[in-house]
Amino acid sequence: MENASKALIIAGAILLAILLISLGIMIFNQAQDTVNNSGMSQAEISAFNNQFLKYEGTQKGSVVKSMINEVIASNSDENHKNNKSTVTVNGKSSTAITTSDISTAATYEIELAYSEEGRVNAITYTKKEPFNAEK
Repeated sequence: MENASKALIIAGAILLAILLISLGIMIFNQAQDTVNNSGMSQAEISAFNNQFLKYEGTQKGSVVKSMINEVIASNSDENHKNNKSTVTVNGKSSTAITTSDISTAATYEIELAYSEEGRVNAITYTKKEPFNAEK
């Protein structure tokens, strides 16, 4: 009789330990999901990125001006402010971005940079020198 009661106590203790470990793992996973959640779903990130993907590559100055205006509009959008989805252009925030240094006759190379969650967070443009065939 003593052996049977000890076996039941040990079995109960093992089941209780398994329950506590499972509960701890579940709480840890939920906390980790909360930390990793960026506030934007994958569809929202894709929709956000699509407005800038069309500008990537070699573009005329007028297209660069349009891109800058779109960045300014996107950064001022309340939905993006809540998600901290601001985009910088050449390291400048939307309050410091201007189109005055963009020549419409020039050609520019535009590159997009992405955050860890895959969202466009920086755009850089560099003026391309015209090809000189006389060299």
